[in-house]
Amino acid sequence: MAGRLDSKVAVVTGGASGIGEGMVRRFVREGAKVFLADNDEASGSRVATECGAQFVPLDVSREEDWRALESVVSADASQLDILVNNAGIVSNLDITQVTVEAWQRLMGINLTGMMLGCQMAVKMMRENPAAAAGSIINTASSTSYLAIPDVAYTTSKAGVVGLTKSVAVHCANLGTNIRCNSIHPGATLTTILKAAIEQAPEIRDACEKMSPLNRMGTVEEVAAMAVFLASDEASFCTGGQYAVEGGTVSQHPKM
Repeated sequence: MAGRLDSKVAVVTGGASGIGEGMVRRFVREGAKVFLADNDEASGSRVATECGAQFVPLDVSREEDWRALESVVSADASQLDILVNNAGIVSNLDITQVTVEAWQRLMGINLTGMMLGCQMAVKMMRENPAAAAGSIINTASSTSYLAIPDVAYTTSKAGVVGLTKSVAVHCANLGTNIRCNSIHPGATLTTILKAAIEQAPEIRDACEKMSPLNRMGTVEEVAAMAVFLASDEASFCTGGQYAVEGGTVSQHPKM
């Protein structure tokens, strides 16, 4: 069913590749005007041109970049209906390896960047011409529930849950229809993971065994969840965590 996001204006961060790119392409097909925000200008511009989105440069950890993005969206669209806080990085450093510099860089992108995005979105959505309404979607991870040794990444994704709930209840208590939810992907077959599998084929088997469904998720499956949460069909959903991970966090490890 196309057209589920007709007349809506969306911003997707980290939209130049991976899950974010999948969301951008799906949102455009569903009728949204999409601003693809990313610090990768070459890939972001290419994806935007290919699918009919508008590229805006953004380093999510920089408050001034969010102000610039707000100005672009306000000038070009006069409203904001959807924000997907999707940008994120990993460090691959455990508690014995992580440095303060690495920790702060990751938190600046994965958590502070999301906070700044939520802050901008709530401000803009409260000023929407029709009503104070909109949907904020924060990309978390299955590691919000089950830890991995990457201590900064795991901590940041657990933090996304608290951020999401706090924003959701604040907006609800204000009497607005601004909703905030998180999506929790598991192992997802992105372009980057495909390239890694080509270099080390054994990765595929390990990733597929992570879920009871015995396969990895697809970018399109995660994007489908984002479309639902962005649409009016999810009008009574706020403060929730939506897992797209094939049951990974539901099954006790096998003997």
